[in-house]
Amino acid sequence: MWRSLLRAAVTTSRYHRSPNLTDATASTVGLIPAGVTGANQSSGFCRYYSAKPSKSSLAKVKKKTKGESKSDDLGGGSSTELDADVEGEQLRLRMLAEDEKDKSLDVGPNGRSLFTSTPSLSQLTRKDACSYMKFSMEDLNAVLPEGLPSGMLKEFEDSKRCALLIRQSFLDLRDNFRRIVDPPTWSSDGKGYNVNVTDVLAFSAPKLRKQIVLDGPRSCGKSIALAMLAHWARDEGWLVFYAPKGRDWTHGGFFYKNPQTGLWDTPDFLQFNESRLRQLPCQICDPIPLGEGAGVGFLKGADSMAMPEGSSLFDLVQTGATHTHAAVGVVVRLRKELSLVKDVPVLLAIDQYNSWFTFSEYEEAVTPRSCRPIHARELATVNAFRSMKHNDMMVGAFSHSTAVGKLRKDLPDVPTDARVDFPRYTLDEAAAVCHYYLRQRLIRREVFTEEKWKKIYYLSNGNGSEMRWLAPLIW
Repeated sequence: MWRSLLRAAVTTSRYHRSPNLTDATASTVGLIPAGVTGANQSSGFCRYYSAKPSKSSLAKVKKKTKGESKSDDLGGGSSTELDADVEGEQLRLRMLAEDEKDKSLDVGPNGRSLFTSTPSLSQLTRKDACSYMKFSMEDLNAVLPEGLPSGMLKEFEDSKRCALLIRQSFLDLRDNFRRIVDPPTWSSDGKGYNVNVTDVLAFSAPKLRKQIVLDGPRSCGKSIALAMLAHWARDEGWLVFYAPKGRDWTHGGFFYKNPQTGLWDTPDFLQFNESRLRQLPCQICDPIPLGEGAGVGFLKGADSMAMPEGSSLFDLVQTGATHTHAAVGVVVRLRKELSLVKDVPVLLAIDQYNSWFTFSEYEEAVTPRSCRPIHARELATVNAFRSMKHNDMMVGAFSHSTAVGKLRKDLPDVPTDARVDFPRYTLDEAAAVCHYYLRQRLIRREVFTEEKWKKIYYLSNGNGSEMRWLAPLIW
């Protein structure tokens, strides 16, 4: 009898938490999953709704933490440290403004100029590698209105200058697509003989690829290289479809299943460049299928929309922007129209491309108690743009900061030779980066030595973000 009573008491204690442990604290420290109510706990069954704590739980913990920190501050030490940091940043900005008058500071490794004098990305050569190119935020926002990579913005913020390192890996990527559109022809060898430059490049240059997937370690510069490639292509007059946040195509917003296609539509997505579309006519005359609007349902009495005769691609884009029922149909139609454009080169540049090969954030209700995760390939917009098995120029960059996980080597709808490993900083590039951080006062000049910056390089294994974080720690 005593054994049965003790067993019951132990069993009951397992399913009841300590009275001193609140829901917010327990869910934050991981003892109780977020979203589990007292009824779930008392029944002995915990259902994991989300791996993240709820906003209300976080708010309670933050309020408690702030209250405890104020009592332990003893006079506002944290505010004093904040004021000191602000004063230090302001002092650094004033000193950088003074340094602009002294051009002798713009010296890189081996006495080379730290900044290139080449005015555009199109004119860069191998001699400009391992040097920095200056930009302006106004020009970048004008050329890349879709947005800039977070790594690029972080580099600008920490270095207090809008400048990017010219890497040989970017030049190789640019020249690959440049030779596809404008292949080298005949020239003279200086002795009166005509030499086919294409045959010469066949032995020295790598194989030309119309479809490329940039893969590599985290923070090796894939997103920045893709943005610079889109910048260069638009400077050349190309029509560029640039999506800097491919993950947003599979996360967030309204979604529903289109009964006509069997795919899932996300009608509140419509982000692409509208420039250089006014002079390109629509070549597909079929009506655009209409779907369910974002939160407004289907359009009564109509299931398609015809484009007026003589419409341009810009008119097509505007139709999707103004008519929510046609938004997804316009995006899918735009992909087909881009394949038919012959007047100007077309480049598709997709960042966070690996998000299109895993499950999305959306779920389909199967039973009242279960849901089926929806794969990215089942989304109409992703299904239209994901494939690389075509003759169009397309670049996709993997982003390992999106927590997608490691994908298999052979991906569906991707050529087997399209995957290219994007390298981290080489030793020469790391030397230029550290001298640039010295110029921007991230590193103290009196403690800067070759031995110390090489320690940073080998410690970070050429990771750009880690090198930037370690640079101020040189002492």
